[in-house]
Amino acid sequence: MDAALAARSLLEDHPYGWSLPQPFYVDDDFFALDMEHVFAPNWVFVGHTCEVPMPGDWLRVDLGVDSVVVVRGTDGEVRAFFNTCRHRGSLICLEAAGHARRLTCPYHRWTYNLDGSFAGARYLGDDFDGSDFGLQPVHCQAVAGYVFICLADEPPDLEPFAEGVAPFLAPHGMDELKVAYSERLVENCNWKLVMENNRECYHCVGAHPELMVVIDEFDGPGSKVTPSEVEAKARTVAAWDAADIVHTQTTAGGNEWRAVRIPFVNDAAAMTIDGSPACARVLGTIDDSMRSLGSVRLLHLPNTWNHVQSDHVLSFSVLPISAGETLLITRWLVHRDAVEGIDYDLEHLTRVWKATNRQDATLAEQNQRGIRTRGYRPGPYAPAIEAGTADFTAWYAEQLRRRLPR
Repeated sequence: MDAALAARSLLEDHPYGWSLPQPFYVDDDFFALDMEHVFAPNWVFVGHTCEVPMPGDWLRVDLGVDSVVVVRGTDGEVRAFFNTCRHRGSLICLEAAGHARRLTCPYHRWTYNLDGSFAGARYLGDDFDGSDFGLQPVHCQAVAGYVFICLADEPPDLEPFAEGVAPFLAPHGMDELKVAYSERLVENCNWKLVMENNRECYHCVGAHPELMVVIDEFDGPGSKVTPSEVEAKARTVAAWDAADIVHTQTTAGGNEWRAVRIPFVNDAAAMTIDGSPACARVLGTIDDSMRSLGSVRLLHLPNTWNHVQSDHVLSFSVLPISAGETLLITRWLVHRDAVEGIDYDLEHLTRVWKATNRQDATLAEQNQRGIRTRGYRPGPYAPAIEAGTADFTAWYAEQLRRRLPR
């Protein structure tokens, strides 16, 4: 059966709150459906504006078979283009990031200006019109320093997301950051397992001793909490209200995006091994008296979750490689004026999530191997603590139902 028809058939009666049938995690043709009907039509987080601070700075992003370059132009605008030469299609930018006065194809040296227009090449015909051979543009939009791209001809409206998250991010000075450290981790599993794992903390107590110093396993949407936890969080929320700090979870984004501010446990100030501050320099309009702001849990499907804290930001970008491989890029951002070795120590800043990422990778890879066996059958999520995972799977299924042929 055609993969599109098979996928639609499997989703027709798939219940909310259950994991997906096996082909959605392991089949190459189903992976192609994901790239065409989930990633291509939606806004995908690919990096931060502070990673391309100067004209000519660029980032390369690969989504399945597609390759895109994000570049800052001489006019200061951040744009995106397909990373393929208009001559014979070679990749142009070969590294993960770089800087260039012009983008030059390494094959036959065709060159392009930073706005994507054709700049020149040797031995062209007399009738060659360079205006017809600029790089193919990709929709690109920045929101609070986050760069999103969309491969579709007509992208969805990103403004509701931008407007919805603005009050949460306003105190943190998101346009005044720099990347202190980034990590690229290839996980041998389907991208959906990376996202499913992140959307719940059912596994956290047994898997993440470092992370559990500062968070509660029932922090997720729909999770239940004990009376003592309710009381502790109520005190924190009262302090936020007194300081006009926005914290109540957004609902306008449905399952596609959300923002909510959640306090840390144990009076922690940041996601560090002991809960102590990660950076001496706080962000934005925050002062030392408001270090215990918890974190803004910022989600945008299909591929990013974030922890925006008082002194640093953690961003995560999930980029599918194949049905069984996923690249996770983690970035630790601090105030642009913070100085390593004086304001922050890299080991202290990164220790918790370096450990957590590797623990999660092991869990997701074990999950992938188990799903590949002939004994796998979809199972129910635990409603009290896996509501976020159920919402993600429901969102994913709806993306395919909307776009797959009947």
